[in-house]
Amino acid sequence: MTEYRNLDETKAFASLKACRPFDIREGLDGDRIKACTVAEAGSLAYNYAAMPVDDEIIDTLQALADEQQLIDKYKALLGGEIMNTGEKRMVLHQLTRGRAIDGLEVHADGVEKGVFYEGELEKIKDFSEKVRNGQIKGSTGKQIRTVVQIGIGGSDLGPRALCYAMGLVGPQDGCTKKIEARFISNVDPDDACTVLEGLDLESTLFILVSKSGTTQETLANRDLVFKVMQDSGIKGLVPQKHVVAVTSNTSPLAGDPDILAAFFMDDHIGGRYSSTSPVGGVVLSLAYGFDVFRQILDGAHAEDVSALEPDIRNNGVLMDAMIGLYLRNVLGYPYTAILPYSQSLHRLPAHFQQLDMESNGKHVNRFGKPVSYSTGPVIFGEPGTNGQHSFYQLLHQGTDIVPMQFIGFREKEGTLDAENGGSTSQTKLKANLVAQIVAFACGRENAQDPNKSFDGGRPSSLLVADRLSPFTLGAVLAHFENKVMFQGFAWNINSFDQEGVQLGKILAKKVLAGCGEDGKLLAYSDLLGMEF
Repeated sequence: MTEYRNLDETKAFASLKACRPFDIREGLDGDRIKACTVAEAGSLAYNYAAMPVDDEIIDTLQALADEQQLIDKYKALLGGEIMNTGEKRMVLHQLTRGRAIDGLEVHADGVEKGVFYEGELEKIKDFSEKVRNGQIKGSTGKQIRTVVQIGIGGSDLGPRALCYAMGLVGPQDGCTKKIEARFISNVDPDDACTVLEGLDLESTLFILVSKSGTTQETLANRDLVFKVMQDSGIKGLVPQKHVVAVTSNTSPLAGDPDILAAFFMDDHIGGRYSSTSPVGGVVLSLAYGFDVFRQILDGAHAEDVSALEPDIRNNGVLMDAMIGLYLRNVLGYPYTAILPYSQSLHRLPAHFQQLDMESNGKHVNRFGKPVSYSTGPVIFGEPGTNGQHSFYQLLHQGTDIVPMQFIGFREKEGTLDAENGGSTSQTKLKANLVAQIVAFACGRENAQDPNKSFDGGRPSSLLVADRLSPFTLGAVLAHFENKVMFQGFAWNINSFDQEGVQLGKILAKKVLAGCGEDGKLLAYSDLLGMEF
């Protein structure tokens, strides 16, 4: 029987707090680095050698994962149990990329959800192929050469990060043609202005993403785009014929006869978990081809399957999740930096920031009772080597220890490279990554000049793969999604709602309606020059 208890009610957590941390300054060596690697989907692997854990701690983390029934709860989620207790919904984003447990059916809303999601995939494949081969054109007869996604939050961050990550994808992964992808998210009109500048409206397709069909920022940007098109004076340009919608099948957008097509998601998929649904699938399939998106799904699916392994030493994402809990709740580190040594992944930290902080930034458990321990950490990051010349100073010598998650690849993705000083650019990138991991872990003492001393003992992990293929990208995405899920289960919180974003929305509507008699809202509105 599945039980839900707070972290501090478990026997294993008490044992974990009694464990002595492993000193990576003394214990990090070649043998440990080789031994502390867990294989995941494809060539992806998780290495935790530079984390302050030894066999005793790992055994205790296994006991905690077992006591909190993390794998059982994951299976319950896959089976369609109500895991989003706040909104009383199932959590089905893993099902958008396949059945992690063969033959397991999930019924809701009068349909079998696996069949429903597969049907939407077929619609995406058919539509994207017709756009890419010119069967579907703009309203003046021009072929579509640019797609612009209009959405915010989970409708923007994940799809944008994945699109940018695939910017160098090519024939080796089945992409022989690319359509430019752009994104409008912020209600700030300057965002849309920048994206629309120089755009050929006749050859542009807009993807309007709103599950409810009523998202304020998204609809405001839609109307702004429509105004630009109407004011363009282009003969025969029909704005509605340049728009598709990604929404729920019950939203106002679903039955709009003026738009080209509608693709459906549902309430069982949260925005930040929606990149493998039509939210990410439509733009990725249009930009790079459905085959590339299918490979992303396959990588994510393979990672979902590997996450079912109960042995923590053979389950990289479970190991990552539980070590993260140890860092947060025993060692007391409130931050985590995500540092991809790949420029193509430059927006991935922003997506994982939302994924983690919106999911596990909770102060009550799944039953609404306050918890007495820390939950999700603060997430930030930038790609290397840019970050080395920015905030790494604090990471190396600041007064706070910030655990790090590095992401690296053995091979470059693009076709360019150059040799300088006896090594190529890609080799220099990898050398910097290796150097940073060891420098953070081991430090350096300088008795003559304390300003040049490095304490070391700064923990990090490494996700590594052969190259950034679509399959690997999907696996990395699912790794972090499942890490967040496992940690939420361990903390006994609901990782699948986001009430924290609602209060601001409510007050914003009140401001737009004139603030009522709220003096605080009126005063700040006056500072910003608002008139009612």
